[in-house]
Amino acid sequence: MNNFQQQGQSGFGRPTPPPAPYIGFGDAIQICINKYATFSGRATRAEYWWWYLFTFIVSAVTMWLGHLGTVGLVIYYLINLALLVPTLAVSWRRMHDIGKGGGWFFINLIPLVGQIIWIVWCCKESEPFDNRFGPRN
Repeated sequence: MNNFQQQGQSGFGRPTPPPAPYIGFGDAIQICINKYATFSGRATRAEYWWWYLFTFIVSAVTMWLGHLGTVGLVIYYLINLALLVPTLAVSWRRMHDIGKGGGWFFINLIPLVGQIIWIVWCCKESEPFDNRFGPRN
């Protein structure tokens, strides 16, 4: 560790940002529900990935219900439809967090290559300072 880092500055003379606050599973779900259709701002890696785990679990459970009959299938489609908007919103905000426009979400429409690029971007660390999309969370 060099002298600048000991004083709370990066090697380039800029202050080192404090670490992002911890966001757990419940916190992420609450944030995403509260920001149901908010496409502005930023979403941390933890918020994004916890939300995707939640939607995976909910989809798996409702898919199982779908195998029980027509009512279960209707429940499956309704719940997944209800989760579509907050999933798009958190994805949009995740791109903002790494300094990209939310429209990059549509790179997923490119088979295989698009999804690989998307996953790599979603795994990137947040930009450490405020960016054009808002302050760091």
